[in-house]
Amino acid sequence: MSNRLIKLLVVDDHQIVRKGIISLLSKTNGIKVIAEAANGEDAIRSAREHQPDVILMDLNMPGMGGLEATHQLLRIMPDVRILALTICDSDVFPTRFLEEGASGYITKDCSKEEIVNAIRSVYAGQRYISPEIAQKLALKRYAKKEALPFDSLSERELQVMLMITKGERVQNIAEVLHLSPKTVNTYRYRIFDKLGVGTDVELTHLALRYGLIDNN
Repeated sequence: MSNRLIKLLVVDDHQIVRKGIISLLSKTNGIKVIAEAANGEDAIRSAREHQPDVILMDLNMPGMGGLEATHQLLRIMPDVRILALTICDSDVFPTRFLEEGASGYITKDCSKEEIVNAIRSVYAGQRYISPEIAQKLALKRYAKKEALPFDSLSERELQVMLMITKGERVQNIAEVLHLSPKTVNTYRYRIFDKLGVGTDVELTHLALRYGLIDNN
């Protein structure tokens, strides 16, 4: 098994990031990028077609984000290993991502050596979490509990919230998540109530403040 080529799917909405990762891994023994995708919807289609062993997944993308894509992929391809490679290091994301059944979580400022090690580790059936992320999670667990406002959101509410902060319209959110617009609006107002905000703009500012989304 150790001699088998690891087939990799790279998912990121920034083309320059995807190409950079592909170039970075192009001369790495035992790993081959077999496909790339720019969003969650394309990731699901590409994974079905190419059957990768490991998916390198960004989380914060337009349309279906990495969290929902991971949820759907693991439902239809339970043996695939999904590894987050993302700029988001807020406590909320690693916890929710790993709870979905993902295999690992690393950030985009890590070295090539760490990316390769993480890919090989999750392919071998191990969990891999960047040391700084693991430390954050450990400190959060053992420190006096200072709950983030987003901890109160359910999995679906977090998915809807992330799409709202990306400027997605209710109709589009409904189509991507296979919900009715009425249900999406119900989630939207429930999110507002839980987080103490009154508009999409206030919600976006709150997400920015806690590092759930970036300014790009």
